[in-house]
Amino acid sequence: MDLSLQCLLLVASLLLMQTLSHAATCNDCFTSSRAAHYPNSDELGTDSGACGYGLFGATLNGGEVAAASDLYQNGIGCGACYKVRCTNSNYCSDKGTTVVITDQGMSHNTGFILSRRAIAGMAQTTDSAASLQALGIIDIEYKRVSCSYPNRNITIKIDENSNYPHYLAFVIWYQQGQRDITAVQLCETQNQACKLLDRSYGAVWTTTSPPTGLLSLRMLFSDENGYETWVVPPTNIPSNWKTGETYDTGIQVNL
Repeated sequence: MDLSLQCLLLVASLLLMQTLSHAATCNDCFTSSRAAHYPNSDELGTDSGACGYGLFGATLNGGEVAAASDLYQNGIGCGACYKVRCTNSNYCSDKGTTVVITDQGMSHNTGFILSRRAIAGMAQTTDSAASLQALGIIDIEYKRVSCSYPNRNITIKIDENSNYPHYLAFVIWYQQGQRDITAVQLCETQNQACKLLDRSYGAVWTTTSPPTGLLSLRMLFSDENGYETWVVPPTNIPSNWKTGETYDTGIQVNL
């Protein structure tokens, strides 16, 4: 083989190995951004967030929640978890904290609006947390991580605007794993006829003329690389579902 060709192949191999090595460690990469905080005094998130979680959204994950700007993605980003750490060495710990996206929002070109409890989770001490909040805008870095609720299965909450049996709306609680829920179907368990639901807004899924009888839920989990997996929980939704009720799907997901 010609020496110049051998050199070319060697360079190409080294570049490929470098690319693969970078891809393999990319899960450890953080993205720089900025964050503000909710001004409320109870340290939690908001009970009127754009994801449609209501009061649940303020208390989810112990209240360590956030509104996102670009990461909201027209509601697809609802329920996603991110490791967030601030970069001011005077006040911030290296560990950071994990927040759940429950709302959409931006303040002074920030990527996140954090609950005060999330701010405290990034700080070295209680005094440091107060100092961070006093700054108003904080330099941070973040990366996507897997959501995990060890004692909770994925649960659906029937929205109060539902009208049995003509209109069904529900929000998905305790989304798990590191993928987004990008599609939802309801299937009649007796004849397996399925209907694709609409994302009304945030994490709220709706349909007019919903299927009847005992209903099977199907959720499509997707990631940024195009990998998609349909997940079918073992527990069905009762045929006489009721407004305001919550239904445990009986499944935890680690994708």
